[in-house]
Amino acid sequence: MSVLQVDIYISADEYVRSYAGTVKDVITRAHDGRTVRFPANILRPFVTRDGIKGRFHIHFSPDNKFERIEKVG
Repeated sequence: MSVLQVDIYISADEYVRSYAGTVKDVITRAHDGRTVRFPANILRPFVTRDGIKGRFHIHFSPDNKFERIEKVG
């Protein structure tokens, strides 16, 4: 299993656009320099009134399929 560490900062207004269908994916850079793209809806459990802010570990299967995301900071 592969794990990428990313810092994500998305305002509440920006995340609302994903509900409206105008934004489907989040693209960010992992701490190791790789660019990662994933569906915005996996962040839904972490949305607060202020948006999404924090450090996350994104876990992938050996064939690079998303498995889970966890907030670590």
